[in-house]
Amino acid sequence: MEAIKNAFNFSDLPKTELALASAVLVFLLGFPAMPHSSFGMATMIQFLAFSLYGMGWNLIGGYGGQVDLGKAQYVGIGAYTTAVMMIRWNVPFWFSLPLGMAFAVGWSFIIGYPLFRLKGHYFAIATIATSLVLKDLFEVWNFVGGARGLELPIKGDFPNWLYLQFREDYYYYYILLGMFLIGLIYVNGFRHSRLGYQLRAIKDNESVARSLGIDVHWSKIKAYATATAFVAAVGSFHACYNYNIEPEDVMSLDLSVLIAMMAMLGGAGSIWGPIIGAAILVPMKNYLGSWLGGQAGFAGMDLALYGLIIMVIAAAQPRGVYGIVEAVRARRR
Repeated sequence: MEAIKNAFNFSDLPKTELALASAVLVFLLGFPAMPHSSFGMATMIQFLAFSLYGMGWNLIGGYGGQVDLGKAQYVGIGAYTTAVMMIRWNVPFWFSLPLGMAFAVGWSFIIGYPLFRLKGHYFAIATIATSLVLKDLFEVWNFVGGARGLELPIKGDFPNWLYLQFREDYYYYYILLGMFLIGLIYVNGFRHSRLGYQLRAIKDNESVARSLGIDVHWSKIKAYATATAFVAAVGSFHACYNYNIEPEDVMSLDLSVLIAMMAMLGGAGSIWGPIIGAAILVPMKNYLGSWLGGQAGFAGMDLALYGLIIMVIAAAQPRGVYGIVEAVRARRR
């Protein structure tokens, strides 16, 4: 009961943040009823998906200070579990979703135990290596379609709630919004949990945390597994939303870096950081890319601007956009 109470307790956050968050929630709930293009709806769905990816990354990368650059492997495990089970055994999405999360968590325990013997950059490099090795294995594994990937078949008539297949995107939007709100409430509870406090102590000083009786290695593994469940759930959703998956799409290094970048840019270690990062980078990536990418002589300019903005924010405040907000608030006191 205490954990549930903590999950819904946002009273420690400033009132201005809660008021802004309430306004954003009203906007998100009403967005499908507002005038919008299909491109705008796709961008909003990506925003929600990357917010969830970032929330997962934030548990181990933000609160625990462990830079994980291999989260895409878990997106892939979630996506392939749903796709394979639907194609080969007609298993509905709502049954394959928890199984995909369980497989991803199991894999995270297997590789997390040796990985967390490493520290700093060695850990980050090792997470990249494990993700790339798994991607290479999937590219030559015929059971999962190899490098060509898998295409999900249409199951019955639309709308199909069991297999998560809809003709209109607003169905996907509201389902992902529901997952987004569940994720946000979970992260809020995580902040107040024993594991949350232990991770922050580990991030501040690992030796001191160990001297206080915290099992540093086991705490990291548990947080890593929890973070994994987040991204695997979105991976399962991704398979149904796109009707097609391939290793380069769901397990690439680019995706892993983008997930980490969203949380770090918005503010790693804060509840709003991953959401802020996704709100900045997803529209920028989509709209800037489609605008400049189509202009003669401007090919690649969107990526240059994208990188420049990230560098400017990182130089101004290493804790990201949320760090800038906190610094401004501190000066006014």
